[in-house]
Amino acid sequence: MLCRLVCRARNGTKLVAPLGCLASRQKHMLPDLPYDYGALVPHISAEIMQLHHSKHHATYVNNLNVAEEKYKEALAKGDVTAQVSLQPALKFNGGGHINHSIFWTNLSPDGGGEPKGELMEAIKRDFGSFATFKEKLTAVSVGVQGSGWGWLGFNKEHGRLQVAACSNQDPLQGTTGLVPLLGIDVWEHAYYLQYKNVRPDYLKAIWNVIHWDNVSSRYAACK
Repeated sequence: MLCRLVCRARNGTKLVAPLGCLASRQKHMLPDLPYDYGALVPHISAEIMQLHHSKHHATYVNNLNVAEEKYKEALAKGDVTAQVSLQPALKFNGGGHINHSIFWTNLSPDGGGEPKGELMEAIKRDFGSFATFKEKLTAVSVGVQGSGWGWLGFNKEHGRLQVAACSNQDPLQGTTGLVPLLGIDVWEHAYYLQYKNVRPDYLKAIWNVIHWDNVSSRYAACK
């Protein structure tokens, strides 16, 4: 019996499609950066950006495509054991792709300073001041044990901003339910070539390239 998938059309109607429709799935692609590798100098070096984007992020994308292909085969065979065994690879590489795709747009050579408008009002409401928010997100990011991410997210249930940390490449929304607005990568590959083991110096520098227009747009979209 041919396995079937339940899909949903834009109008909300449920559609049942054969598993074969997965064969037409487009592979995930490495997104282009919206700026040159050297655009964030002196805060983040061109060498770091090139390796981070063209090597590390590209590896997550490639491995995600491989894992999804294997998962599709396991589904077709009804091989539940293989499906379960592929979950860690899907989570790790899928999270890496999601997180970095947000991260690149959260940065800009014209960034820095403070946000304006509704985002700033929300930050003052939920943290007391921008300075307090900055201190909290920095502390959360510095405090990540090993590799991971510091995040500003939006709690839809309570309508408030929150800071959070995720280990490894765990995606914020899939892990905590918070909608990701601003992510700070604190894996060593994001800073070690320039800042060595002094993560706080990297965290101090990255605020100079935060693209607040992008963060504000994400906030407006998820409200």
